[in-house]
Amino acid sequence: MGTTDVRRRGLVAALVLLPLGAQAHGDAHKPAGPAKREQTDWGIAGDARAVRRTVDVRMTDTMRFTPDRIAVREGETLRLRVHNTGRLMHEFVIGTPATLDEHAKLMEKFPGMEHDGPYMAHVPPGRSGEIVWTFNRAGDFRFACLIAGHYAAGMVGHINVAPRAAR
Repeated sequence: MGTTDVRRRGLVAALVLLPLGAQAHGDAHKPAGPAKREQTDWGIAGDARAVRRTVDVRMTDTMRFTPDRIAVREGETLRLRVHNTGRLMHEFVIGTPATLDEHAKLMEKFPGMEHDGPYMAHVPPGRSGEIVWTFNRAGDFRFACLIAGHYAAGMVGHINVAPRAAR
């Protein structure tokens, strides 16, 4: 098998594992229209009308998020407004530790890979992006910048979703 065939198979694997869209990592704006509502282990795309709280997160070239910890109640829909205060492209991707690890490995292999999901915001320097997300599963989740080298440098944050009180 030639190098081209190996690359094609790797790209096909990447395409199967990630939700794709018309955006590349260089695009900051979400496409017009509602986000695709697909249940994930860490929640589902939210309805902006259900937002009761907005969390502003800064991304910097020191490969850090501020804040790097977010507490959420199960069932809560948040507006996550992410601001890139650096000079490099950054992104904010929500997931489990395992899905983020897998996605980061793919980004190392295919740094120009085009993809998008309602749990991702790709933000150029000096710009902002937004995610509206419903955390309908309790647990400990993460957010990260998966641009090649950023995740490995520690650009990761934590989301704790507390279970609903028993009724």
